[in-house]
Amino acid sequence: MNSELYLSDLEAKPAALRGLAAALREENPFAALPPGLTRVLFLGMGSSRYAAGVAALRLRRAGVDAYADYASAQATYPAAADTLVVPISATGSSRETLDAVERYTGGPSYLAALTNTQGSPLAERADLVVDMRAGEERGGVACRTFQHTLALLLALEAHLTGTGRDLPKLLERAAEATADLLDRRDAWLPMTMELLDGDRGVYTIAPAERLSSAEQSALMFREGPRRPADACETGDWSHVDVYLTKTLDYRALLYPGSRYTEQAMDWVRERGSTVVTVGAEVKDARAAVRYAHDDDPDVALLTETLVAELVAGNWWAAP
Repeated sequence: MNSELYLSDLEAKPAALRGLAAALREENPFAALPPGLTRVLFLGMGSSRYAAGVAALRLRRAGVDAYADYASAQATYPAAADTLVVPISATGSSRETLDAVERYTGGPSYLAALTNTQGSPLAERADLVVDMRAGEERGGVACRTFQHTLALLLALEAHLTGTGRDLPKLLERAAEATADLLDRRDAWLPMTMELLDGDRGVYTIAPAERLSSAEQSALMFREGPRRPADACETGDWSHVDVYLTKTLDYRALLYPGSRYTEQAMDWVRERGSTVVTVGAEVKDARAAVRYAHDDDPDVALLTETLVAELVAGNWWAAP
């Protein structure tokens, strides 16, 4: 792992997204899926599972039976002809994911693997291999692959539900949003780093529909600069994390969009906690980081973690 290379990986996000958009314009990577699929099971660990959790929720909202499980779970859905199993691993070599795939190899379930590594052990076991097209992450941290996993799971959603959204256009807008945050970082990054720099860690909060943003952000604080960090869903925050605001120097990165944001902010105001929002202004937050197209929830899903990634990367790189 290398902080300078990690920051370079983040710089390459807009170009990589545009490349993926161009590829999706040419071909639907899920066109070969067989008919008759009524259930989707996502398997993964870490960032892969974070992205899968949001994808499963979106599919359920559209009426598709979908679930995201830890690849390490010993019990989950059994193999069946109507079940699409989607193992996700950027390296294609995650031990837990490979072990989970063994339960489904050889049928009757169809295996469609998402990986950034062609020819990997995961790719060799799959009926269909979907290339993340994220390029090599030389910093050793999943950042572009996380973003591309989300994008390709949106493509899977569009294929399974028949929705007509122009996904390449969405990815181009996300690339513009990502580039905007990168280009203007001198205006927002120093302030954000200062506000979140406490001795009790960083807490990240997001609505269920974008919980992956909070989970990935917390992971970036742990993985790079090795700081304590934890993620929470906005509504659940008032039931599980609110207690920390009474005794800690509580500092949070908040991704707005939940109907329960104001409920959480009531406690923040009462106890003088520090909150930085990403993508929208929230009353009594200490600062807000805005970016192009941040009024589009799908652009936010694909973009907003860059704020935490850049904060983490610069903390990591600091002497």
